[in-house]
Amino acid sequence: MSAGYGRRLGQRLACPRIVSARPLLLLLLVLAFAAGCGGGDKDPGEDRRQPVVGQGGDDEEAGASLGFPGFATKNTTRVGGADPIADAAGVAQAVFTARSRDTRPASVTLVDSKDWRAAISAAQLMSRPLRSPILLSDGEDLPDATKSALDELGPTGAEKAGNAQVIRVGKTAKPAGARTTDLEGADPAALAQAIDRLHTAAAGAPSRAVIVAPSSAPEFAMPAAGWAAKAGDPVLWSGRDSLPAATKAVITAHRRPRIYVLGPPSVISNDVVKELGELGTTRRIDGAEPVANAIAFARFTDGRFGWNAVDPGHGFVFASTTRPADAAAAAPLSASGTYGPLLLVTEANALPRPLQDYLLDVQPGYDEDPVRGVYNHGWIVGDEKAISVDVQSRIDALLEIQPVQPES
Repeated sequence: MSAGYGRRLGQRLACPRIVSARPLLLLLLVLAFAAGCGGGDKDPGEDRRQPVVGQGGDDEEAGASLGFPGFATKNTTRVGGADPIADAAGVAQAVFTARSRDTRPASVTLVDSKDWRAAISAAQLMSRPLRSPILLSDGEDLPDATKSALDELGPTGAEKAGNAQVIRVGKTAKPAGARTTDLEGADPAALAQAIDRLHTAAAGAPSRAVIVAPSSAPEFAMPAAGWAAKAGDPVLWSGRDSLPAATKAVITAHRRPRIYVLGPPSVISNDVVKELGELGTTRRIDGAEPVANAIAFARFTDGRFGWNAVDPGHGFVFASTTRPADAAAAAPLSASGTYGPLLLVTEANALPRPLQDYLLDVQPGYDEDPVRGVYNHGWIVGDEKAISVDVQSRIDALLEIQPVQPES
C-alpha cells in the first residue's frame, strides 16, 4: 500500500539497485548513438560515458561503460544528446523500437531544430491517431543522427496523412525517396494552424481544448509540448499584447473550446486573456518563473484537461530551459510508456528548490511492502551540459519509493 505524501527527506537515499539489467541494456543500445553527439558532427569516441553492450566482468571500466549512473539509474533514464537533434532521434527510437511492423511509426514529423515554436506545435501530431514522433533537421539539411533514426524507424505510411512517411513542417529537409505531406505557414501561428488542420482531419473532429503559449518566451511555452503529444490539443501562439489572426481562426474552428493560457501576465497579458475569453472559456495556468510554471501545469486539472500529477505513481520528463527544442524532442516520452509532464531545470548543476519540493510532494511511500507500492520514473533529456549527473542522481533519489514511519 502506498503512502507518504509531502514528506521532506532532506538527505541522500540508498545507492541504486539494478533490478533488471537485460531490458535496460537493450534500451541503452537503442539510445547509445545519440549520446554525446549532436547532428552527427561529433565523433562518438570523444565521449567516454557513451554506454556499450557486451563489456566483460574483468574490465575495470565495465560499470561506467555500461552507462551507470550517467545514462540510467534505478529511477531515471537519460537520452544524452548534445543537442535537440540527437535527443529527438534517441527519443523516437526509444518510443518506437522498430523491430517489427507494429513497432514502427506510420509517419515521423520533421521540423527545423531552430524553429522551436513550430517544433512544439508539431508535438500535437504525436497524439492519436497519427502517433508521429518528431525528428529535427538543421535548416534544409538532414543531420546524420536524424537520417540514421529515419532509416531505423522505417515509417510505414500514415493513411490519415496522405499516406505520408514524413510530415514536413515549414522549411525543413526533404528526405530522399520518402513520401511526404508538407505543412506550410508564413509564421509560427500559421504553422500551428496547418498542424491543427491535419490533426483535426485525421481525428475526425476538433479537440475540445486548446493551449495558447507565449511566442516570445520559450521557457514558459516548453511544457505545452508534452501535453499536446498526449492529448492532441493544439499549441497556438500569442504575443504579449496581441493575438495573431491565425490563432483566432483556429480557436473559432474549434467552436468555443476551453482555452488554456500557459504563462504569467508578463508573457501573455491580461488584455489578451480577456480577448480570448470572447472565443471560449479561458483559464490561465502560470507560475512566476519557468520552473514554477511547469510545476503549475503538472499539477493542473480541469475536467479532462491537465496532468493532475499531485500524487505518487507518475512518469516525469526533465529538460533544460537552455534548449527549447528539447521540449518537442522529448514530447513522445510524455505520450507513451509512463506518460507524464515536462519539468524544467534552469542550470545544469543545480536542482531548483521548487522542483525539489514538488518531487518530495509526489514521492512514493509504503508502510509494509514496497512491492505493493506505486513508482515514479524520470526521463532525463540532454547531456551533462544540459543536466548534470549530480542533478540526475538527486532526481533519482527524490523519485525513489520510501518507507513511511507510522505515527506514534
